[in-house]
Amino acid sequence: MSDELDKYRSQIDEIDRQMVDLLHKRARVAEEVGAIKKEQGLRLYVPEREKEVVERILELNCGNFPEASLRRIYNEITAACLNLEKPLRVAYLGPEATFTHCAALDRFGAASSYDSRESVDEVFTAVSRGEVDFGVVPIENSQEGAVRHTLDRFLESNLFICSESYLAVDLCLLGQMEELKDVKILCSHRQALAQSRQWIEKNLSEVKIREVNSTARAAELAAGETDTAAVASPVAAEIYGLKILANKIEDRLDNYTRFLVLGCEIPEPTGEDKTTIAFSVKDRVGALYDTLEPFGRLSVNMTKIESRPAKSKTWDYIFFVDFIGHQDDEKIQKLLDALKSETPFFKILGSYPREEPFHDG
Repeated sequence: MSDELDKYRSQIDEIDRQMVDLLHKRARVAEEVGAIKKEQGLRLYVPEREKEVVERILELNCGNFPEASLRRIYNEITAACLNLEKPLRVAYLGPEATFTHCAALDRFGAASSYDSRESVDEVFTAVSRGEVDFGVVPIENSQEGAVRHTLDRFLESNLFICSESYLAVDLCLLGQMEELKDVKILCSHRQALAQSRQWIEKNLSEVKIREVNSTARAAELAAGETDTAAVASPVAAEIYGLKILANKIEDRLDNYTRFLVLGCEIPEPTGEDKTTIAFSVKDRVGALYDTLEPFGRLSVNMTKIESRPAKSKTWDYIFFVDFIGHQDDEKIQKLLDALKSETPFFKILGSYPREEPFHDG
């Protein structure tokens, strides 16, 4: 080994020592912050503060360190420090190794305690009953659209959206076999199959397709059946001991799923926020047009609108709308007042820090 290589390795060892020392210092300060929060009855998880921390760190990144990696590192650091203030319990749509589980880990870190639930209903219920501190559920995919059951569940719940996150959907073909020709059955969640349809038609057009309730369940089946392969995440390969037979088989690399964190309180404004509402419209010609008119008049950017059938009356609809701004902003308060006066049913589902999709690649 050369003296020059030894010199650089010694420098790395010293830098690592300093980094660990600084992490311990940060953790001690976080514990003091937690004690103050507890004494004053303040929220422990403050997503607006976490967003501020990560954005400031990214602004300091003037070197060649990958931004996506730095973001993940600091997400994990802030989550670990938060758990020193109070261990967090998080429910997610399971089982283990689903994309929702990955999104929960990305948001709350490895130090949190995770509770797998079999349905979106169960996640909402766990948070409402105080069995967990937060819940993570999928809300929409950039290719397949809204997760409609999640939208419907908000109408029956008193919970709020307290943060959002985007996860790049990296789909792999997993199995025990060595070659694609040995795959006889292909299983996965219907959305994962739809999102990799072109690859499947090109490479596995003759195999039997089996839909299951999650990508993790597909991986579990593939682990127990030698002729079965699964479309699932790289994390599932690690957890279920499967080989990755093909990487990134999704039809589009800009494929993201958006997830929501459910909680009991609405975060404070950050200046970069999003609000989600639900409302119905009056039964008359032009009602939806009239209801949406204040968005244009007040120059509020509406980023999404989705409709769902109302359960109360046939052919009535509930509209779900995302727009930029926080419910405490003066302009947004004027918008909300106008909407409330025009709609038979109106509900604020949350105002929370706005996130943008990012991809590790």
